[in-house]
Amino acid sequence: MTTTERRLLIVEDDAAFARTLARSLERRGYAVRTAASPDELDALLPGYSPTHAVVDLKLAGGTSGLAAVKALHAHDAGMLIVVLTGYASIATAVEAVKLGACHYLAKPSNTDDIEAAFDRAEGSVDVELTGRKTSIKTLEWEHIHETLAETGFNISEAARRLGLHRRTLARKLEKRRVK
Repeated sequence: MTTTERRLLIVEDDAAFARTLARSLERRGYAVRTAASPDELDALLPGYSPTHAVVDLKLAGGTSGLAAVKALHAHDAGMLIVVLTGYASIATAVEAVKLGACHYLAKPSNTDDIEAAFDRAEGSVDVELTGRKTSIKTLEWEHIHETLAETGFNISEAARRLGLHRRTLARKLEKRRVK
């Protein structure tokens, strides 16, 4: 592919991370543009048709990047979309793929990981199945994260739906913080 054929859109609210990722992918031949919010994405898409996209799952103000995935897929169903998140869960991975993402990566991920994800857009029947069972803690975390995603990452509302005190939920989230 030539540079003009590899147009990348990064939807990321962390300006420093978006800048670093953009520079790194530009060195690899991508023409890169960025959007920090769904509003910026909506303003950018009418005049720009990316072939690839990297979307952060949790945007500023608790906005879900899943809406951006849906908008990008509606804009071009053939676009390769990778979701990056520090809040990985099975529920959000499934939703991201259902909405049009080709891959879902937990942070920290680097440029090599992202390019590899674009190259592995097709599924594989050769993925190794593990015999490890899911722990109660993992199931709890996935349920908490799913509820947070449903509430737009509103901690008070998520705590109410989970039947937890808001401070208890905040402590659980602090323990599982992924950077």
